[in-house]
Amino acid sequence: MSTRILPVVGDADAARSITTLLSQLPDAEPAGPVGDSTSLIDTLARLAAESIDELPEVVLVHERIGPVPALELIREVALRFPAVGVVLVTTDAGPGLFSAAMDAGARGLVGLPLSYEELTQRVQAAAGWSVGVRRHLGQSGDVFTGPGGTVITVSGAKGGVGTTLTAVQLALAACASGMTVGLADLDLQSGDVASYLDVQFRRSIVDLASIQDISPRVLQDALFTHQSGLGLLLAPGEGERGEEMDERAVRQIVSALRNRYEVVVIDCGTQMNSANAAAIEMADTTLLLTTPDVVSVRAAKRMVRLWDRLQIRKAEETVTVVNRHSRHTEIQPPLIERITGTRVSRVTIPANFKELQSVVDAGRMQDLEAKSTVKQAIWGLAGELGLVKAAVGGERTGKFRGDRGSVGVRRGRSKSRDQKPG
Repeated sequence: MSTRILPVVGDADAARSITTLLSQLPDAEPAGPVGDSTSLIDTLARLAAESIDELPEVVLVHERIGPVPALELIREVALRFPAVGVVLVTTDAGPGLFSAAMDAGARGLVGLPLSYEELTQRVQAAAGWSVGVRRHLGQSGDVFTGPGGTVITVSGAKGGVGTTLTAVQLALAACASGMTVGLADLDLQSGDVASYLDVQFRRSIVDLASIQDISPRVLQDALFTHQSGLGLLLAPGEGERGEEMDERAVRQIVSALRNRYEVVVIDCGTQMNSANAAAIEMADTTLLLTTPDVVSVRAAKRMVRLWDRLQIRKAEETVTVVNRHSRHTEIQPPLIERITGTRVSRVTIPANFKELQSVVDAGRMQDLEAKSTVKQAIWGLAGELGLVKAAVGGERTGKFRGDRGSVGVRRGRSKSRDQKPG
């Protein structure tokens, strides 16, 4: 049986050298090289969506790949596509890097310059391991499978612009349409998702920070299952614990959530740090919330420029959402679009705190009435973003319309405030 090999090499000269040598390996079937980490994940996700058997047995990762560092990329591939054997190609073949690569999930390490004998040995070993995993994968319930879902991050230009409310309602909209939905709170010092949904919890997202390999069972232990059907990964009750979270942990957590849920909504708050920066970089869609006033729009422009300088997200890849919109304000969406350089959503959220006050004060955002203009707008935004399968049966939400076919309403049973995580 031939071994399918997918090289991941950013440098053109290195790609030609590796591809030439791979073509000489016995029973090898090398594919054309992919040039960056994003292309690799997209390629593997597309293949996995067809069948696990379509995945290559071996992925060869060059050390200078980007934008995600090689070891983090290996960790993500190992987590999302456990039937793929990953081999790292590096100039440093010392014991330190070898140990780090194995911890990340690599099945081997090949030193540069490449040796035919060493490359053959490592590729064959990784391929044999991959075949064995595929043979037994269906017998284990403790691995992630599938291509993964859609990740949406929601950030605020500044405090008080409605970031958490929007994130919660987007997640509820997707869940009500029949999607499996995870809602993570990465506003680590002052996250309010738990307050908006009236939950008490023992475990939080920072409990996953020190774990090197997040299995489905480990993730389940940290999740809180809400009565609406949402899986919640909540910010810590003690804000200082947010310092325990780093970029590596967030990348692993987002990958685990992506492979558990069809839709993952992440509340990134308004403060930038390495943790939520990693989430924004990994997201399929990034939302930036602003209100139509000078201070907020200026803050949105600063945030967009910061993301661009840090190479997290380009302005044209960001969707700005205008909250508390009124036709009578001087600052309208077209002006915000010109100032920020982003794409402004067609859906604007009206200013109507009166209809929100009772559910906000009660911490029962899931009970917001269907006739609420704010709810209709945010659920319409969910439709624009493709987070819903269809208009929700039995809820006349006006603008709420998806594009993925028809599905019934997903309804959860009421649970008490002292519900245990599950």
